[in-house]
Amino acid sequence: MSNAPAEEIPAEEIDLTEANEVIDKYLTLPGNLMPVLQGIQDAYGYVPKPTIDLVAERLNVYPSQIYGVLTFYAQFHLKPRGRYIIRVCVGTACHVQGAERITETFFGRLGIGHAETTADLRYTFEKVACLGACGMAPLAMVNDDTFGKMTVQKVDEIIETYNARPMK
Repeated sequence: MSNAPAEEIPAEEIDLTEANEVIDKYLTLPGNLMPVLQGIQDAYGYVPKPTIDLVAERLNVYPSQIYGVLTFYAQFHLKPRGRYIIRVCVGTACHVQGAERITETFFGRLGIGHAETTADLRYTFEKVACLGACGMAPLAMVNDDTFGKMTVQKVDEIIETYNARPMK
């Protein structure tokens, strides 16, 4: 695993076939920008720049309008994300119970910081304000799997478990 954060895939390496299929699916739907962007993100894991230009051209909207939507809604991502999204709660209950130590341990083990992705696209790390399970503080999630009463040892176990899983 590389310790360098992931970078966006060069534009010339993006196959726009899936993006065109998504646009075709919603082309005649009124208010189609959101479902088109959601479909593109589902297909690529993020919204690559070349797809933004394609959407602008095919839907007859300015790229700036598309960027406005993409940057307003937290659900959209402009850079590749990892297969495993690790979220650590840093809300009050988790903070008091040592969330900062858990966060720093993940940073150290993965070689990435908040909102960064490993170069192998295995992990993306995010600090979040609340995961809604204060009784399990400190809390971490990997995709939909929840890990409560986190310790440094549990961080190592989580990384070991997800490292052993195939990428796809």
